[in-house]
Amino acid sequence: MKKLFLLSAAAVLISTGAFAQSTVTTTGTGHAAVVQIEPQYRTKIKSYVTEHRVRPVTTKEKIIVGATVPSEVELEAVPADWGPSLTKYRYVYSGERVMLVDPGTRTVVQEID
Repeated sequence: MKKLFLLSAAAVLISTGAFAQSTVTTTGTGHAAVVQIEPQYRTKIKSYVTEHRVRPVTTKEKIIVGATVPSEVELEAVPADWGPSLTKYRYVYSGERVMLVDPGTRTVVQEID
C-alpha cells in the first residue's frame, strides 16, 4: 500500500510539472529548495550573463547545488526579468555556470545550465 501511495505521489508531481506556465518554486522538507525554471527563463538568464559580461567568481572549492557559498563571495541580486518567483534568490556566476542561492542560508538551490 505504501509503495502504491509513493508511486501515485511521484506520478502526480511529474505530471504537474509539465503543465506549469511560469517559474515554480517548491520547498522540500528539511532540504534545500527545489527550483524549477522554464526554458524561456533559462534563456533569459544565460543571455543576461553574456550581455552584461558578468565576471565569474573564483573559489577554492567548486560551487555546487546543496553547497554553502563561502562568505567572502558576493551574492548578486536576481533581476526581475528572470521570473517573479526567482527574485527572492541571489546568484553567483562561477565556472561558466549561474547558481541560484538562498540568501538566508547561502545554500545553492539550483544550477542554471
